[in-house]
Amino acid sequence: MKKIVFMGTPDYALSVLKALCEHFEIVGVFTQPDKPVGRKAVLSSPPVKEFALSKGFTIFQPQNLKNGAAAQIALLKPDFIVVAAYGQILGEDILSIAPCINLHASILPEFRGASPVQQMVLNGKKLGGITAMKMGVGLDDGDMLGFEVCDIEGKSNQELFSIFATMAGKLALKTLENYEKINPIAQFSALSSKCKKIKKEEGQISFDDEISIIWRKFLAFNPWPSIYFSNGTKLLKIKIHSQNVADEQIGKICAINQNSFCVGAKKGLVEIFSIQEAGKKALDAKEYLNGKRLGLGDNIFS
Repeated sequence: MKKIVFMGTPDYALSVLKALCEHFEIVGVFTQPDKPVGRKAVLSSPPVKEFALSKGFTIFQPQNLKNGAAAQIALLKPDFIVVAAYGQILGEDILSIAPCINLHASILPEFRGASPVQQMVLNGKKLGGITAMKMGVGLDDGDMLGFEVCDIEGKSNQELFSIFATMAGKLALKTLENYEKINPIAQFSALSSKCKKIKKEEGQISFDDEISIIWRKFLAFNPWPSIYFSNGTKLLKIKIHSQNVADEQIGKICAINQNSFCVGAKKGLVEIFSIQEAGKKALDAKEYLNGKRLGLGDNIFS
């Protein structure tokens, strides 16, 4: 049975590890260190660590890969190193130990980097998927070994991470089982694009934004950083309706329904079901309108 060193951290990576462990010998699992989570800063383990513990795998959680990680991996004598959303860059000393296979959440060479799923949603892509790639020293620019593609139109980043996790597990298994038969495909870098880590300020919106931009941000940025206005108010559950909206209706309440209300934005209406002001609890639409004593034609923030 081939030996695998696995490197991954969140739920997306967990799906890959689960797929591999039934068919390969997992000789070591590298994952990010435990981190404090929530207001009480409870020290929590990554999903991959929890599963690895349940299986009795040998776990490594280095703060970085510069201080002896390569030597630890070499001692494990892996046939492959499989990487899925690990969270650290692998150096040449690790890449030279065994073929390193990365399951990247985009169809390369588009969206190399840290936030491919959010970026494909923001860009309104209709198709997305996973690329199995042999890692090189550059950022997600290695030779491609296989793909899994699906329809992503209208899906949130949370939905896509769940779908992609399952796809990545299947693709990892298929890639390793057929590795010797695969003809790698070099990436055409002229068609590449890069994406950085998401910053909180990217979630800010305005009713002066086009309705399509508000919707894409909503799909891309929940649960973090979410979409919010300059006063800190977050929109937690919305729909959009494309239609002509007069300039004087932008930011104003244009319709009130049983469980929602609609606010004018550029080229459409935002139908709001749940909303949360900064520092306060989330409210449904009716609670918000009653609390603010707002009605038809009022500015939502008046």
